[in-house]
Amino acid sequence: MKILGIETSFDETAAAIVENGQKILSSKEATTSKLTRQYGGLVPEQAAREQIRCIIPVIQEVLTETKLKLKDVDAIACTLGPGLIGSLLVGVETAKTLGFCLKKPLVPVNHIKAHLYANFIHSYEKISFPSLGLIVSGGHTELFLIKNKNHFQWLGGTLDDAAGECLDKCARVLGFGYPGGPAIEKAALKADKKPDFKLPRPLIHKNNLNFSFSGLKTAFIKEIKQKPLIDKNLLAWELQEAVTDVLVKKTLLAAEKFKVKAILLGGGVAANQKLRDKLTLGVQKTKLKTDLFIPEKKLCTDNAIIVATAAFFDFKSQDWKTVKANPALEV
Repeated sequence: MKILGIETSFDETAAAIVENGQKILSSKEATTSKLTRQYGGLVPEQAAREQIRCIIPVIQEVLTETKLKLKDVDAIACTLGPGLIGSLLVGVETAKTLGFCLKKPLVPVNHIKAHLYANFIHSYEKISFPSLGLIVSGGHTELFLIKNKNHFQWLGGTLDDAAGECLDKCARVLGFGYPGGPAIEKAALKADKKPDFKLPRPLIHKNNLNFSFSGLKTAFIKEIKQKPLIDKNLLAWELQEAVTDVLVKKTLLAAEKFKVKAILLGGGVAANQKLRDKLTLGVQKTKLKTDLFIPEKKLCTDNAIIVATAAFFDFKSQDWKTVKANPALEV
């Protein structure tokens, strides 16, 4: 089954054709990164206008590369939510139009779940259930119990800022620009010693599966105000350590509590090498026989490949008339 996936939940305009959920035939993206860098963050209306301009050319690119025509795809998949309403509307309405005109099944996809399906692309046959999914992105920090390929149970999440949001905002304070996560990671690598201060690890000792990063952001800003000449690289190093310590501790706590057979990582922050290394080491040290699956870094950020893959493994088509963009969609 060849599925055309469309992703426009945030600042990317992406399309991909994936066969049977695992064979990537083509994937193309257009981004508003130049605009976001110019303004230090995303301007929703500008992003949506750019996506309107890019959506058809991006779809045409994947068709050209695969030498396929629209009639050759078996289904259309699109991100339904969560995300920015203006951006979501571009992808959803495009997918609805294609589904109607081509008389093809239309499969709406949950953006959060799609990030975990990134692990299915190369490793589905190796994943045993129940599994634990950790989503870490600019807008979400969530833990899910995955009972089978299409049954997700929410276990806990952030009470305020997401991990990626905390990294982005702290990077802006340091003057690193947007996106902040990669900039923080790059600066941390330049730290030549351990700092003589320690940032808080919110909720790390609480026996629950919730996260909180707002207080960490506040403590970070306070540290800068108290020490205006402090080394930015040391600040970035300690911030990254604090965020990843919390993420790993809570993930392993959930894995032990639910006796999962596998842990799946997903989301933009999943591309952070420190998080990948710490989680790998943490799983190795645990007494549980738990496998760890981490997607390729290019599959961690927003893309249409994971949308098409999610649609294949959780194929729930809807009449195009009933499909509506939902910025507050929950799993």
